[in-house]
Amino acid sequence: MLTDASPDAIRDRVRAFLASCDPAQTPKQDFLNARFDAGLAWVHYPEGLGGLGVSRTLQSVVDAEFAAAPTILAYGNDEQQKRWLRKLWTAEEIWCQLFSEPGAGSDLAALATRAVREKGDGEVGGGWIVSGQKVWTSQAHQARRGLLLTRTDPDVPKHQGLSYFSVDMTAPGVDVRPLRQLTGEAEFNEVFLTDVRIPDTDRIGQVGEGWKVANATLMSERVSIGASRAVPRESGMISPTVRTWRSRPELRTPGLHDRLLRLWTEAEVARLASERLRQQLAAGKPGPEGSASKLVFARLNQEISGFEVELAGSDGLRYDDWTMRRPEHANFFGRGPGYRYLRARGNSIEGGTSEILRNIIAERVLGLPSEPRVDKDVPWKDLPK
Repeated sequence: MLTDASPDAIRDRVRAFLASCDPAQTPKQDFLNARFDAGLAWVHYPEGLGGLGVSRTLQSVVDAEFAAAPTILAYGNDEQQKRWLRKLWTAEEIWCQLFSEPGAGSDLAALATRAVREKGDGEVGGGWIVSGQKVWTSQAHQARRGLLLTRTDPDVPKHQGLSYFSVDMTAPGVDVRPLRQLTGEAEFNEVFLTDVRIPDTDRIGQVGEGWKVANATLMSERVSIGASRAVPRESGMISPTVRTWRSRPELRTPGLHDRLLRLWTEAEVARLASERLRQQLAAGKPGPEGSASKLVFARLNQEISGFEVELAGSDGLRYDDWTMRRPEHANFFGRGPGYRYLRARGNSIEGGTSEILRNIIAERVLGLPSEPRVDKDVPWKDLPK
């Protein structure tokens, strides 16, 4: 019988389960059966039927603990999976994602961070020396390791000369510096890599196949942002807006009611679509459909937060605190209306810009022709810098 239904207690329960039932060692069906028997399938269901008899809202806590390590599971070798997966699944280690650069944001394949084999190590084993700069790296100040995309061959077209590594964020030559945002916080960082040594055993995937591995990471990230967690009705950005509407009728003005109904309906449709996608992805790899969920998430957050500021009237013009903070997690919905409005501006950039996601949806979901890319077959070293 569960006596403590707090998020911390649920989180501890998941971690204890993962410590006793290693996902890297347990056959998938056996793992799913064990999760059901532990009451961690649908926590709001009764005990003995896949649940713990607790609030549905705690499902997000469970899902967050289980939703880890898809890239390593897909492309890591057996030794890497055994070395890294448990610490990721149990949240013993936080990892970050070292992708974007000052000159390679939406066009990620244009990145310039170089990884060069150590002299005398030949083509197998040994290590790599990495130098370059990454930017907009969430939680790098807390991360123990980072997923790093580098250029290992400048003489081939940009998508073909990339390789993927796991880098120790405490290694000599790794310098993490905060980037303060419009909200006053510094969720993001810039990371400078100066002659950082990475052993070849920490390379994920084959040399030159980094773009394929990075796409697996990006697809997982977009699903994580837009569709990875089961959430109840009126959760997310629409929740504080609806609370304000119900509790403060004096703020209602003509025209706002119809706009709120439209936003509420769109938020509910997006929630149900995301839940269906989450269930479809539970037993497989994330696909391009996650891009659509993330695209809708960004647009709705911005529209709803703008509506909330307008609804709040003079209160919407106030901002609670500009103090510099280094938050432990990205927070899309916290604090007041002003914070939510400013924070939502970044939703259409992080995890892939909305413009890039529209291209992905057009090409990979709808099957439309690709846009012309004149630099696709040009060696990276010959591209304008």
